[in-house]
Amino acid sequence: MEAKEAGQLLKREKFEFDIGFTSYLKRAIKTLDYILDEMNLLWIPIHKTWHLNERHYGALQGLSKETTARQYGEEQVMKWRRSYDVLPPALTAEDERNPRNDPKYRDVPERFLPLTESLKETGIRVEDYWEKEIVPQIKSGKKVIIAAHGNSLRALIKYLENISNEAIVDVNIPTGTPLVYSLDEHLKPVEKHYLGSEGRTSTKIEKAANPDWILE
Repeated sequence: MEAKEAGQLLKREKFEFDIGFTSYLKRAIKTLDYILDEMNLLWIPIHKTWHLNERHYGALQGLSKETTARQYGEEQVMKWRRSYDVLPPALTAEDERNPRNDPKYRDVPERFLPLTESLKETGIRVEDYWEKEIVPQIKSGKKVIIAAHGNSLRALIKYLENISNEAIVDVNIPTGTPLVYSLDEHLKPVEKHYLGSEGRTSTKIEKAANPDWILE
């Protein structure tokens, strides 16, 4: 399992963390749990937040690539997936997939629950949480681990590295591969690298560019 391998790799490289952040979605929660278990760090505090959720694909939510391509056409689906600010069709308020119907979000004001998102909207919520919740922890001297999703992580990387709207659409995040940032006193990246073999990381990046599913 990728998450366990990532935890073993982080432990072997002598990484330690004081606090963790993840989304409300099961995949990221379990990933962080597996990593910390391998590192014997299950005791550190973990903050779960909807701000780090995967991008909401609206009416495409939960559908396979094959289904969406058949329904909307492959070219249109790729435009929705890979553009920065193009919104997929929104869920209707009555759709059972509306986040307000999910008990996970009962404490989240309805105005914050998206019916569709582009990467742009995803970035707004990710950046807000980074500045308000994660930055203070880093400034206090804590070592932070974040387990999230392809698009929420892309949004964070865009913000940290000041990547353009045009360039970010070609950035792919390999699953189960730790990405390590060293930050200066202004929390700007001075160095970053993926842990693991270069060849395996490249394969995972290629796979991330063509996922089997839209999202969980």
